[in-house]
Amino acid sequence: MTDVVFTADFSSDRQWVAGRSWAYPDGGPVNPDDNKLDHLTSDPAYSRTGRFRATRRPDGLWDAGLLTTEESADGFMVRTGDRLEATVRLPTGLGAWPAIWTWRDGGNEVDVFEYHPDNPDLLELTNHVRRGQAYVRDEAVRPGGRVDIAVRFGRDSVVWSLNGRRVYADGRGVGSRWHASLIVNLSVCAGRYHPAPEDDVTELSYEVERLVVRRPAARGTG
Repeated sequence: MTDVVFTADFSSDRQWVAGRSWAYPDGGPVNPDDNKLDHLTSDPAYSRTGRFRATRRPDGLWDAGLLTTEESADGFMVRTGDRLEATVRLPTGLGAWPAIWTWRDGGNEVDVFEYHPDNPDLLELTNHVRRGQAYVRDEAVRPGGRVDIAVRFGRDSVVWSLNGRRVYADGRGVGSRWHASLIVNLSVCAGRYHPAPEDDVTELSYEVERLVVRRPAARGTG
């Protein structure tokens, strides 16, 4: 038995803070050392509808949408044992770097997913807490494709599912006392590891249609 403890309302100022995160140096707005062209913006048109956008700026950076629960009024955090479920429509343009991930106190990062359209059928799934990672290829994963992604943040194993099918269990987990804020964003690649946007492209986007977190009704630790 699980209870839904969080249902994302991206328009909510109580749930989400827009345009800043301590996962970026000094809270943002830029993070060039991570190969990002991002210039975070709090403009609601970039994130508050669930469509996360990035648009080219005259200075070569990109205004980019990011929402986080860190320092929000509600202060929601995912915990050991929680299961996050999201429905995502992937981007199409080269340079787009969408992600749903967790962060707290300079770490505690688990990447629910990362995606790069130059690897059109591949999702990157990573537990940075205890160093587990998989590159998962699937025919459902494609530019513009709609996928259901679920992650259970287990004590001894973080388990990912794609469209209802278990695709990776890292056998490492996050420990019994782990907790972290959520981040949903669209970054833009600077070209070091994945291609930057083509010169004639001025906008990138992807959509998060649904995001919920379920928690065991009688909380366990595994």
